[in-house]
Amino acid sequence: MSDDLKQAALAYHAEPQPGKISVELTKPAETQWDLSLAYSPGVAEPCREIAADPSLAYRYTGKGNLVAVISNGTAVLGLGNLGSLASKPVMEGKALLFKRFAGINSIDIEVNTEDAGEFIETVAHIADTFGGINLEDIKAPECFEIESALIERCQIPVFHDDQHGTAIVTAAGLINALEIQGKQLQDATITCLGAGAAAIACMRLLVSLGARRENIYMLDRRGVIYAGREGVNAYKQEFANRTDKRSLTDAINGADVFIGLSGADLLSPEMLLSMADRPVVFACSNPDPEIKPELALATRNDLIIATGRSDYPNQVNNVLGFPFIFRGALDVRASRVNEEMKVAAVHALSALAKEEVTADVLAACGLDALAFGPDYIIPKPVDVRLLARIAPAVARAAIDSGVARLPLPPEYELGA
Repeated sequence: MSDDLKQAALAYHAEPQPGKISVELTKPAETQWDLSLAYSPGVAEPCREIAADPSLAYRYTGKGNLVAVISNGTAVLGLGNLGSLASKPVMEGKALLFKRFAGINSIDIEVNTEDAGEFIETVAHIADTFGGINLEDIKAPECFEIESALIERCQIPVFHDDQHGTAIVTAAGLINALEIQGKQLQDATITCLGAGAAAIACMRLLVSLGARRENIYMLDRRGVIYAGREGVNAYKQEFANRTDKRSLTDAINGADVFIGLSGADLLSPEMLLSMADRPVVFACSNPDPEIKPELALATRNDLIIATGRSDYPNQVNNVLGFPFIFRGALDVRASRVNEEMKVAAVHALSALAKEEVTADVLAACGLDALAFGPDYIIPKPVDVRLLARIAPAVARAAIDSGVARLPLPPEYELGA
């Protein structure tokens, strides 16, 4: 990070007041009458109503449009285990994005424990306060246990964005990239460098969309995860392939797709040259990708490449997913975000990239033209149509799969 960017970032977070979010009032509080309604004695009436029927909390409080962003800081961005307090700027940033892109009120909560059981108990005990919970920056494999336990214990959507947000955006972009390259997901050989939360979630979702497990080669720091390898946890074991491939050099040879969720400069030009014709490369390590796009494109001219960075085309950015997924889930009061809802989000996001790009998007991106193709496989985060496409798709999937507790909102019907 340059000194200019560092100083600008610190000033942005500190001035004119510390932090990125605040609380606003939604009711008048100017007169004695206002105060008697807002607090004592008037507040007793909604309390009695909710005590008699807990679902009325959605009518009389802000619960239905409130999401908690919760972390213990054990896997902060690309910075590692910084601890819960140091994760607070990231969690505030996530809360800012919820409000900015989907009008969802959000508050960050940092839980100071690395013990999965303690974390689960803490979150479960406060879950009724919220309409949904976004888990963030929790290291693997504890993140899998934590999310699974909270989904079962809470009656609201619990969503670990590092897993599913990354997976949804990656899958949408990959489907489009393969289409452009004249390939099908079910036929593609996929090499996944990385075996953490995001990588496992990506591969799980791709399987739901039609990829074949036997065509997926997942690698961790020790190499290919193969059947019979010792010291492989249960989550990685899902992708243990029956193969004699052991290294990245072995696994990348002939692959149609490379998905990197690992570290900088781990994919060499020689490895890239060994891939199949018309390959797709998702080099998503941040801030430095597994191979720089300039080097990749200089090495071969028949590939499509995506990264996690905003200064290159085809950015895999979770903000393309989580605000709108929660918007759809909250608006039908879904009890969880299930696989059907994730798949619906993938297809909605994929389809939007094929629509004509609006003048507003071009202006915001400083471009004269942009159209579906190798340099545009996924929408831009500034595209206001994301909300209108993804949220209704997720809401409909929640209804169709039986996890919604409200019908489709009228505005969603009108937009159909």
